[in-house]
Amino acid sequence: MEGWELVGIAIGLGMDVLSVSMAVAAGPALPRQAFRLSWHFGLFQFLMPLLGWAIGRSVVDYVAAFDHWVAFGLLVAIGGHMLLDGFRNREERAESDRSKGWSLVALSIATSIDALGVGLTLGVTQQDRGILFPALVIGVMSSVMSLVGIACSRRLKAHFGRHMEKVGGIILIAMGVRFLLGG
Repeated sequence: MEGWELVGIAIGLGMDVLSVSMAVAAGPALPRQAFRLSWHFGLFQFLMPLLGWAIGRSVVDYVAAFDHWVAFGLLVAIGGHMLLDGFRNREERAESDRSKGWSLVALSIATSIDALGVGLTLGVTQQDRGILFPALVIGVMSSVMSLVGIACSRRLKAHFGRHMEKVGGIILIAMGVRFLLGG
């Protein structure tokens, strides 16, 4: 995987984090809230590809003949799910601080499930390459995008909030097509 592909995947996964961060912050967040959100989103986005990669490496011998189809299917499914989520209406709840407790853990898991699939794909297709650097790039990019989402939430949310998730889905679908075409 080339550097631009890794950045594309990291941005694609980070779009979900950006969107959720904007929704959770709903305006200027306290520094403590911004730290909690960006730290946990980045941490989970870092850990889930590692877990997915480990799972993918364990099944690689069984799927070597059709690994490009597995990569295509996973990335298109993940990207398609993100794209569909971008079209759904979401009710926002402002009554509680979602940047702490079980709410934060649930949001962190929900936004990083896509990263698990990407890690699984990399474990299946990148047999001789490690996952640590890609996972680190994904985690750092997600933390940064979370901070950007929080900082810009008031302005961007009204205009682009749901569309950011759509863009992330499109990027992941494009990467899936690239895996399928073998390029």
